[in-house]
Amino acid sequence: MRRKVEVALGARSYVIEIGSGMDEVLAAFVRHAGYSAHGMIVTDTNVGPLYAAHTAAQIARGGVAAEIVTIPAGEASKSLSAADDLYTRAIALGLDRRSPIFALGGGVVGDLAGFIAATYMRGVPFVQLPTSLLAQVDSSVGGKVAVNHARGKNLIGAFYQPDAVIMDLDLLQTLPAREIATGLGEIIKYGIIADAEFFAWLEMHHDDVLALTPAAGAHMIARSCEIKADVVRQDECEGGLRRILNFGHTLAHAIEKETGYVRYRHGEAVAIGMIGAARISRAMGLLSDEACARIERLIAAMGLPCTVEGVSPDAMYADLFHDKKTVGGRIHWVLAEEIGRVCVRSDVSEEIVRCAIKGLLT
Repeated sequence: MRRKVEVALGARSYVIEIGSGMDEVLAAFVRHAGYSAHGMIVTDTNVGPLYAAHTAAQIARGGVAAEIVTIPAGEASKSLSAADDLYTRAIALGLDRRSPIFALGGGVVGDLAGFIAATYMRGVPFVQLPTSLLAQVDSSVGGKVAVNHARGKNLIGAFYQPDAVIMDLDLLQTLPAREIATGLGEIIKYGIIADAEFFAWLEMHHDDVLALTPAAGAHMIARSCEIKADVVRQDECEGGLRRILNFGHTLAHAIEKETGYVRYRHGEAVAIGMIGAARISRAMGLLSDEACARIERLIAAMGLPCTVEGVSPDAMYADLFHDKKTVGGRIHWVLAEEIGRVCVRSDVSEEIVRCAIKGLLT
């Protein structure tokens, strides 16, 4: 089953290719891309041993000799220090302005490799080859690339679109259940912000979704990408509408920071953050009790955490003001008006926020 989703951005438009057995798609894309003869594959210590050599062979069939560079798996690699090592490697390899960088891995690899591509020689070609469910539905689409700073997540970065995103569903078969669940955190988000029917489909196809059957996987990945692509098309650089993609993320980033980016996967933190955002929405009189309960039930049913451990409510509250969505000291909250529609509000009281945070703590 093959699906295509176009991200329509004028001269920066590209296609997301989704399917099983994507070797020829990758080789053909490289063959016709007009790249230099040498490139670089950035991967990590989890994905590299499984897929890097085979991926390099397909890229070589397209006419590019791509050096495999492996970073340690985990959020700690999304740093300026790791970026500096990759710049050094790119220079040593003699990569030029038409040398492609391929991101083979999850969100950390995609964000870091994209940041390198956006800044090395002021920008070189970039291809996303996401291998996790989370990366396929979230970080690989939309052109946001970044590294973390000690003071906050994704604070150093750019908007830089890839030339293509090629998703091979076969690579998801090696994912453990926890990694499937963390991808589902972002997938649920798309239903909440833009598509009530998709949310209901997730509720009704719970077993197929968790089993990641081919039909369910292709549908939910493609629908998630369609929703994100439509938002990005309208607001590429997050001037307004694109903020809705951050539903649940303001609290999630605080949770990740307070737990050292190691206790919770990103999608798990987003799941907890979405429960907090739904409760804030309810407290603001925007969201019904029934809709809030549906959101919490689906998150729990997908095996995602609903509470957070080991954080201070005061520290979490303070972290909110270091988030990128805070402007002039005011937090721009993405809140739900109903399942399928959200709004952005900057008038949420400290009392409501602190109450929501307290309700998330175990």
